[in-house]
Amino acid sequence: MPAKGKYFFNENDDCKISDPLYEKYRYTSQQHPLLLLLLFIATIFWTTLIVIFFVTHEAHYHLAFIIAVCAALVIFVVMYLLLCIESLFRRWLTLFGAIWICFLIVGYVSLFEKENNYQLWEQVPFFLFIIFTVYTMLPFGMRGAVIISVLSALSHIIVLSIMVNMTSQENKESFLFQLLANAVIFLCGNLMGAFHKRQMQVASWDLYRYTLKCIQVRMKLKIEKRQQENLLLSILPAHISMEMKLAIIERLKETNDNRQMHDNNFHSLYVKRHQNVSILYADIVGFTRLASDCSPKELVVMLNELFGKFDQIAKENECMRIKILGDCYYCVSGLPVSLPVHARNCVKMGLDMCEAIKQVREATGVDINMRVGIHSGNVLCGVIGLRKWQYDVWSHDVSLANRMESAGVPGRVHITEATLNHLGKAYEVEEGNGHLRDPYLESMNIKTYLVVDPRSKQCVSNNHLPKTRVNDGLKMRASVRMTRYLESAARPFAHLNHRESVSSDSSSSQGRRRKEIPLCTTGRQRTSDRNSSQKGRIEEDIYDEMMSTIEGLSSTNPWSGKSDDFWGFSLIFAERGLEKEYRTIPILKLKSYFACASFVFLCIFLIQMFIMPKTAKLGISFGIVGVIIVLILFVCFAEKCMKCCSERWPSLRHLCAISEKVETMPLLRLPLAIITIGALLIIAIFNLTTEKNKPANFTGSNDLCATTYPFGNTSQSRVEETYYAYCCILGFIACSVFLQISFELKVLLLSIAVTVYLIIFNTLQHGNFTVCGNSTRFFIKEPRRMTNLYLVLFYITLILLAKQIDYYYRLDCLWKNKFKKEHEQFETMENVNRLLLENVLPAHVAAYFIGEKRNEDWYHQSYDCVCVMFASVPDFKVFYTECDVNKEGLECLRLLNEIIADFDELLLKPKFSGVEKIKTIGSTYMAAAGLSVTPGQENNQDKERQHAHIGIMVEYGIALMSKLDGINRHSFNNFRLRIGINHGPVIAGVIGARKPQYDIWGNTVNVASRMESTGELGKIQVTEETSKILQELGYSCECRGLINVKGKGELRTYFVCTETAKFQGMGLN
Repeated sequence: MPAKGKYFFNENDDCKISDPLYEKYRYTSQQHPLLLLLLFIATIFWTTLIVIFFVTHEAHYHLAFIIAVCAALVIFVVMYLLLCIESLFRRWLTLFGAIWICFLIVGYVSLFEKENNYQLWEQVPFFLFIIFTVYTMLPFGMRGAVIISVLSALSHIIVLSIMVNMTSQENKESFLFQLLANAVIFLCGNLMGAFHKRQMQVASWDLYRYTLKCIQVRMKLKIEKRQQENLLLSILPAHISMEMKLAIIERLKETNDNRQMHDNNFHSLYVKRHQNVSILYADIVGFTRLASDCSPKELVVMLNELFGKFDQIAKENECMRIKILGDCYYCVSGLPVSLPVHARNCVKMGLDMCEAIKQVREATGVDINMRVGIHSGNVLCGVIGLRKWQYDVWSHDVSLANRMESAGVPGRVHITEATLNHLGKAYEVEEGNGHLRDPYLESMNIKTYLVVDPRSKQCVSNNHLPKTRVNDGLKMRASVRMTRYLESAARPFAHLNHRESVSSDSSSSQGRRRKEIPLCTTGRQRTSDRNSSQKGRIEEDIYDEMMSTIEGLSSTNPWSGKSDDFWGFSLIFAERGLEKEYRTIPILKLKSYFACASFVFLCIFLIQMFIMPKTAKLGISFGIVGVIIVLILFVCFAEKCMKCCSERWPSLRHLCAISEKVETMPLLRLPLAIITIGALLIIAIFNLTTEKNKPANFTGSNDLCATTYPFGNTSQSRVEETYYAYCCILGFIACSVFLQISFELKVLLLSIAVTVYLIIFNTLQHGNFTVCGNSTRFFIKEPRRMTNLYLVLFYITLILLAKQIDYYYRLDCLWKNKFKKEHEQFETMENVNRLLLENVLPAHVAAYFIGEKRNEDWYHQSYDCVCVMFASVPDFKVFYTECDVNKEGLECLRLLNEIIADFDELLLKPKFSGVEKIKTIGSTYMAAAGLSVTPGQENNQDKERQHAHIGIMVEYGIALMSKLDGINRHSFNNFRLRIGINHGPVIAGVIGARKPQYDIWGNTVNVASRMESTGELGKIQVTEETSKILQELGYSCECRGLINVKGKGELRTYFVCTETAKFQGMGLN
């Protein structure tokens, strides 16, 4: 079996013609059908000969010939059986050279069968048939075909020359001329056969490459689909992902077709309501202090491993992670399928999360803990907006679960009474006193509880084990200890390239439950081994697909009449557009067809000059046809010949333009082909018809030709008419070299020609053309019988061969068309993939994970100056109600979807191309500017350019306010934005290996969030540092004074004067 994998996904390195896969392909698509065709023709031919023998009662005179033919038939039957067994055929391919040996033996047996009077013209067409079929139908390489064909021709010439010299008294001049004529015929057969074979080899290789490409693209398409589905499912649950994917593909189609989107008053809303679910919010206590001491990679590694562990716990407890907000993690149990044990699942998950963080704390000595809050109720879940999709949940119950987390106790699971009612007696609980820590819980009279972990009683005896490990690393920074401990994390998007990632993950999670996170693993080595093994499996799939495609070719041949792509035996494409495309496709080798036809014309001319009387009519007729052929050649090759002269004589440019269109314009190439083929078919017989009515003993007295007969009067007519028949056969061959010309046209021309030829040769009045002399003379040696037999043989052979070639080129066209369509599908899928990924990540981050050189390592970058904005609609919380009138809050979310979607549409403006949406949190919109700047190049920019994105962010905030005003006018609401902006250093990264999410962290982000939460409606609040830069840019800022900011103490803040900013924005535009 050929090595798998060397044919695939490397379009720069072409396969070699000696590839085993190509050998199998050539056998299936070319050698097998052609051999069957040859065996069919030969069987019919031999059977016809035997029937004629018995009809004419000559069988008992030629027993040797009968035995030879019967033996050949038996051999052909055996070979046919071998053809049906592929393995034997491919193993014993050289044995099929026995077909040539059988033909040669039968040819010589018929030549020497009970005959003492040999003629040089005998069996010339039979040996010409052998030569032509060796090139076109037998499984020989070009070198082998040339050697065998030349040997066949030389053997006929040498053997007959010796026999004629020994038995005939013919003069030397006639002997020499006939030898030269035979040599010209065989030379023409060899060259035309070699041309035919070369063209078919090129077509076969070209079709193989396109078939290979088509299959490669098909497999790439499958992989892209798999990646897309994995990616989509990593962003969204399956129950809404398919609906959104179809919407994306439809939008891409409308974009490609230059059609306008359908007018709709509202953007699509992908939100559904679910009842009886439990919502879990969890926050890592102490993580902010830890993160401030981390490098970008250390922070991303920690978040990835911690949240990766939480994702695993969620999967084990049938919970769905919704979103990650900084160091806050929240999930829901009971989505998308309702679960009666949703409360137990969430509580079990909360306890497992606390236990996991406890193990990390004990293993590293880092002071972190987990605070968990859970509430049970109803949710609206789905996706809102047009960009940066993130699956989210909304409802009053979700807000309450969030409050439960913030009012919780580190290391404990804080639940409401609603959740406790669903738990039954599954867990012990104690009073939570959440109302003492959160005024909202107190105002809503929410009674809370703390769940007692059953494992807490078993951990006392194991406290001494991790302390040794902690003491070993006390000299390291806390972030370093955490990074080293957590460095075995899975990479984001690593699963997208693995076809069995989903199944393997699920099986591994079911097969084992990690009780603790190992301190060090060989995860990278295992990942590398898994990648290589999966790559091998993909290559095996591609190889198998190619093998099945190649084997499928044998079931769809031009003689079966069963194909979805063709109409029966006619081979007309079922798709009308494809048939028109095939008829008008450029024929790149067309000019070489005309060159070959010209050579055949030269051969016919030489034969008739050697054999025929040299009359004026002969010269005139060939002169006229010669002029036509030369003119056609001039038209074909004028472009190459006249390039130099066209500059001097502009009138020649028109001729060059016509020459360029010969290969591409059917209305030009078809008439030229008809004229050329027709001229050859006519000139082959024309001079015979002009002599047809002359008496048999005409010697041309008183004519110049009277002295130019090279043969004696007794055999002259028979020799001339025999070689006229040979010229007709060469005319047939000339027609066959127009490989890509319409099959119907070739059938029409050959049918007319063979009909006319048979009529002419069978109505000749020359007595010498009939049987003469010995009545037992071998009938194949009778000129008339021989002419009829070989004209029909070549006609049938060339018609069947032309049909096979037509099928071949149609198959080539079909595969190219399929390749084109599948390539378009591949590009569409690639665009969908990219659109999906860029809806999760910024474009420059998406490029890190997609493309030929996709990276599976962690993505993390630190930036020195990024402007962060939080814009919220606080009034939406008051607006949001859950009642039957608004479909339990669904219509309220529809309005929020319109607001967020309109905000997203502003990002399409070139002015805001540098603004990146990060995410939405409820009714809060988070964006950042300056993330597209390449890290490390910020210092190379002047301050004005470095701080320009801060002004752009202010402009974007003002544009959001203006957009919201427009929504208010149409919806009769009075929403106002509260915006907070800050700038400074941030860390950006992608976290979550199974559900990757792009986020930014740092003190800059926290302060920007506080600027929004402490701001005022309709105003943009900024820090003192940001206001100074804005004032340098020409903005006016109003000092608000000192305000108390949680975690920061008192900060002096400013409000941006939006009216002045509007004019500033107009100037920037």
